[in-house]
Amino acid sequence: MGTLFIRRLIQMLLIMLVVSAMLFAIFDSDQFRKKVAVAELGGFGLATLSDDDYHAWLEKRGLNQPFPVRYVAWLDQIVHGDFGQSIEKDVAVSTLLEESLSNTAVLAFFVFLIMVPVSLTLGVLAGMKEGSSLDRVISFVAVFTTSIPQIATAALLTVILALGLKWVPTKSAMDDGWSFRALVLPLLTLLIYDIGYLVRMTRAAMTEVMASQYIRTALLKGLPYHRVILRHALRNALIVPVTLIFLELNGVLSQVVVVEVFFQYRGFGRMLFDAANFGDIQVLQAGTLVAVCVAVASQLLSDVAYVVVNPRVRFVR
Repeated sequence: MGTLFIRRLIQMLLIMLVVSAMLFAIFDSDQFRKKVAVAELGGFGLATLSDDDYHAWLEKRGLNQPFPVRYVAWLDQIVHGDFGQSIEKDVAVSTLLEESLSNTAVLAFFVFLIMVPVSLTLGVLAGMKEGSSLDRVISFVAVFTTSIPQIATAALLTVILALGLKWVPTKSAMDDGWSFRALVLPLLTLLIYDIGYLVRMTRAAMTEVMASQYIRTALLKGLPYHRVILRHALRNALIVPVTLIFLELNGVLSQVVVVEVFFQYRGFGRMLFDAANFGDIQVLQAGTLVAVCVAVASQLLSDVAYVVVNPRVRFVR
C-alpha cells in the first residue's frame, strides 16, 4: 500500500513537472508576454508598444535570460505561492485562486455529500433485483438524467424553480452575502447528472456481482439474503463506484465552468471563463495548473481507494 502510494505520488509530481513546463513554454511566447507588457506599462493595445519599450521591459523583468533559467525562477515562485498579478483585477492571482476555489469547494462539498449516499443506495437497490419494477424505474430515471446536457438542465430548473415557483433566486452571485438558497440551482444542476451517472455504474457493478457463482452458491446453501448482500456482494460491487467517486473530483471541476457561468456563481470555473474573455494570462496559467493538479490528485486518490476496497489487488513492479 505504501509502495503504491509513493509510486503514484512520484508519477503525479513528474506529470505536474511536465505540464508546468508546457504551460510555461506556451505563455512565455512573445504573443502573451507583449499583452502582459502592455498591461504593466499602461498602454492601450499592442500597437502602442514600441520595440524599445518591450525590450526594456524584458530586461527589467529578467525575461531575456535563457529559457531554463526563466523556467526555474518561475517554478520557484509557484512553489512559494506567487502566481503573479491579475491584469484585469490588479490583485494577486493567489488571492483570486483562494476565493474562487473556496467557493467551488463549498459547492463540491454539498454535491458529494448528497451524491455519494443517494447514488450508492439507489444503484445497489436496482442491482439487487435486476429486471424488477424498482430496477426499471431507477434505471430509466438514471438514463434520462444523464441524457440531458447540463446547460439544458440549468435552464429548465431556472424556469421551473426560480421563475415559475419562485422558490430560489435565478442567479447565485450572492451579492448580499452567502445564502444556501442561492446555491440550490447550481447544486441541483450538478447533482441531477452526477447522481444518474454514478447510479448506472453502481447498478451495473451490483448486477454483475449478484450474477456471480459465489453469490448463487451462498444463497443455495441457505445463508440469509441480507447477510449475503452485506458481507459478500456489497464489498465487491462497490469497488468500481468508490474509485469513480474520487475521479468525480476532476469531473465536477470541469462541470462547474458551465454551471458557475450560467448562474453567475463566483467560483473557479467563473474565474477561468472571465480570465479567458479578458485575456488575463497570469490567471489562465495558474488556473490551468491548478486544474491539472486536481485531475492528477484525483487519479492518485482513485488508485489508492481501489486498493483499499480491493486488497486482493497487487501491483507488480
